[in-house]
Amino acid sequence: MYSKKQLSDWDKRYIWHPFTQMQDYYADMQPLIIERGEGCCLIDTEGKRYIDGVSSLWVLVHGHGRKELVDAIKKQSETLCHSTLLGLGNVPSALLAKMLVDITPRGLEKVFYSDNGSTSVEIALKMAYQYWQQKGEKKRKRFLSFTNGYHGDTIGSVSVGGIDLFHKVYRPLLFKTYKAPSPYCYRCPLKLKRETCGMACVEQFEDIVRQHKDEICAVVIEPLVQGAAGMITQPEGFLSAIRRIAKENDLLFITDEVATGFGRTGTMFACEKESVEPDFLCLAKGVTGGYLPLAATLTTEEVFAGFLGRFDEFKTFFHGHTYTGNPLACAVAIENIRLFEKERTLKKLKGKIALLEKELRRFYDLPHVGEVRQRGFMVGIELVKDRKTKRPYPSKEKIGQKVIWEARKRGVIIRPLGDVIVLMPPLAISEKMLKDLVDVVYLGIERATGT
Repeated sequence: MYSKKQLSDWDKRYIWHPFTQMQDYYADMQPLIIERGEGCCLIDTEGKRYIDGVSSLWVLVHGHGRKELVDAIKKQSETLCHSTLLGLGNVPSALLAKMLVDITPRGLEKVFYSDNGSTSVEIALKMAYQYWQQKGEKKRKRFLSFTNGYHGDTIGSVSVGGIDLFHKVYRPLLFKTYKAPSPYCYRCPLKLKRETCGMACVEQFEDIVRQHKDEICAVVIEPLVQGAAGMITQPEGFLSAIRRIAKENDLLFITDEVATGFGRTGTMFACEKESVEPDFLCLAKGVTGGYLPLAATLTTEEVFAGFLGRFDEFKTFFHGHTYTGNPLACAVAIENIRLFEKERTLKKLKGKIALLEKELRRFYDLPHVGEVRQRGFMVGIELVKDRKTKRPYPSKEKIGQKVIWEARKRGVIIRPLGDVIVLMPPLAISEKMLKDLVDVVYLGIERATGT
């Protein structure tokens, strides 16, 4: 057996944690080792409970230890744990594919499985590029995406990303893309005012399209919310305007709903908010309710048809993953989707979204809160050194980290994006626990900023 201290020691000695400055990790405090999950809480090796304020990195939907989801995995494991999808099928992957086509926006007819959000986007990029090449449009080798975008950590997905903090060091490895300004209204890249700009960023996007449309394979966008950039919310009408321009100019349209999908914005998919029908829809995170890794890239019959041909034409999509369409992951994803209907998850969510919106208003009482951004159950609270000038905190102050330490002391686990405090609780959270979560975060900001 092992002791709790041994686990902590082994964590520090052997694990390289993602998106973590390990020197700080070693110095700041003892590692927090999670042992169990119950409902919307995580429990450490000491038995202390924490509200899971970011859904274990934006994946948890119905809560930890949900019997129906656990039973789905158990039942499938007794029949088939894995079988390759390369030239073979399996029962859960076929059932789930039909389900996904039924619940996603109209026109998406084909499902290509993979393992995570990055790969779901990588697949869409490769499909879009190959589609045009096989149609004889050889000039189409570029993608148009947005500043502050985040689409994952593989080379292709980083190439269409736009966060220098994450991506700058890899720039020599990346392929060339075009970037349109994202509508970060709090810090407008065009130096305009939200109230009077008339969404000038859409005009900028259209100008880029006009100049380069013969070179562009596809437009890539996180619909409604740029998650990893700090929960940057798009103004109403932005998404539909971008889609209209892409369609008018015969550009494929890739929506990355890895973070926004499965109820996070209040509807099953963010695209629904503005009746957008994409050519590609990238899914991961919430697809299994947070229980097993799975991703899916959905596309149209037209795109799929571009890959059909004789064997010796080599139009095949030469891409795949060992665990593509894994039966265990597909089985739990099926049950996850069934639970949405059984629990009336989206209907119940409306009241919680309204409560969250109400509770967030008081955060402006804190002098170092610059802006509170919310879309459904996706929240970003941007902290600033000076509210009047919007001057950010110096990075050496690590103010975001200080807030999460304060929250952790009080039984809440959250994770910041720089100095943006993120809240993305499980959809199943109770109103009482939701209020407790907000209260602790408010106090954490108050203590960390000394106000």
